[in-house]
Amino acid sequence: MASAKDIANRIPITGALMLATLMNTLDSTIANVALPHIQGSVSAAADQITWVLTSYIIASAIMTPLSGWLSMKIGRKKLFLISIGGFTLTSVLCGIATSLPEIVLFRLLQGIAGASLMPLSQAVMLDLYPPQMVPRVMSLWSSAVILGPILGPSLGGWLTESLSWRWVFYINLPIGILAYLGIQTFMDDDGGGKERPFDFVGFGGLALFIGAFQLMIDRGPSQDWFESVEIWTEAAFAAAGLWVFVTQTITAEHPFFHRDLAKDGNFLGTTMFGFFVGMLLFSTSALIPSFMQNLLGYSALQSGVASMSRGVGSLIAFLAIPFLVRKAGPKRVLVAGVAISVMALAMMARFDLTMTDTPIIIAGFYQGIGTGLLFAPLNTLAYATLSPIHRVEGTIVATMMRSLGSSLGISLMQAALINRAGVAHANIAARVDASDPVVQGLPALANPSTPAGMAMLNAEATRQGTMAAYDAVFAWMALGTTLLILLILFLKPAPPLPPMASPQAAASHD
Repeated sequence: MASAKDIANRIPITGALMLATLMNTLDSTIANVALPHIQGSVSAAADQITWVLTSYIIASAIMTPLSGWLSMKIGRKKLFLISIGGFTLTSVLCGIATSLPEIVLFRLLQGIAGASLMPLSQAVMLDLYPPQMVPRVMSLWSSAVILGPILGPSLGGWLTESLSWRWVFYINLPIGILAYLGIQTFMDDDGGGKERPFDFVGFGGLALFIGAFQLMIDRGPSQDWFESVEIWTEAAFAAAGLWVFVTQTITAEHPFFHRDLAKDGNFLGTTMFGFFVGMLLFSTSALIPSFMQNLLGYSALQSGVASMSRGVGSLIAFLAIPFLVRKAGPKRVLVAGVAISVMALAMMARFDLTMTDTPIIIAGFYQGIGTGLLFAPLNTLAYATLSPIHRVEGTIVATMMRSLGSSLGISLMQAALINRAGVAHANIAARVDASDPVVQGLPALANPSTPAGMAMLNAEATRQGTMAAYDAVFAWMALGTTLLILLILFLKPAPPLPPMASPQAAASHD
């Protein structure tokens, strides 16, 4: 529970928490836009550069479950200060990296440092305000969180073009300093020192499973999957880690995650829903910038501006959520969010090489609205039947699963894109016949009977095949997202929300 000092200072504390979370979300969207420039700077292949994204996400996912235990052990304030300071420092290290291994390592450390920022910020916000104010306050906090996806693409594009991609990481320095000073000045020191049994075996099994499985997915396309001994080895380690974690969870006296979480149907269903949302929807934020820059020839700034519409749509959805949930209920809002997301992905599946940026802006706007309609209803339904004593642990598990879904989705969609592009290229190339009168009538520069002509036709086949691959991947994602509606059917409705309290009633509650 929040102390009297924290409640008295809850406005500046809220501001500091929002800055810390904004720094976290801003970093991911900025890095997405700069990814093609980072790829060229560190000479990375297409399947390798996504490690810059997945290394951060996977490190965050592994360390997120430790947030609750660490906050009890060393205290919330101290953990916040360590996390904000570590995140800011590693951001600077990412900016000065000179090779792919360096930037991947620093992104891993950045993910470790920032893992506790989101779940602990949410937990502190829930403690600072009375229940009647929680929907309004969480909507405000969420709208500030979504400011990252709004500002990130255009800011990242401008920094990349005006200065260099390194400044997309340096930008965290002033934000981190302000957040650090805010927490240091206004938050009460809770001291920590609370002992809670920690299941190191269960945590080790979970970390082994996540790390080995992610490595298998990342390395699979370049190693010809299970034709490689490396992939079999990683799969074996992942299976062993999962077995250890599940066995410990079932049999240990104090498992890493409380067994009551798995017994709550709503929490289990919403957590699975969040995992698939991360997998199916968040991976588009990594695919679209590379599509615009590599296939359509957009600059980093142009692709960043075109990507802003997704954040604007999400902001509108977040602001409308309190009204929509009260009028229609969280389950109906979830269905609406899924339907709008499917419509956006279906629009993306019809992209082509001759279009302007208008379809990208419109599809991104609709996808922003769709995803923005998902998270507040998910939180409402997740904790509708869950005991309050498991609230902090629940937020940690839900955050971890969304991160895992995002990381897995980026890797799987990138692998599918590479595979599908190769197949499409082969099909297009197979139709080129040098004896065809149409082919013989091509200008000399594009005639396949000459080396220069063959190279030009091959490049065009690659371009057309990659476009077809993007469309296919977006179509698969639309189909997969449609299936999420089945999960909603099994969720129990949330209890009615109490009337909004007046400021005087809120004050008397405190």
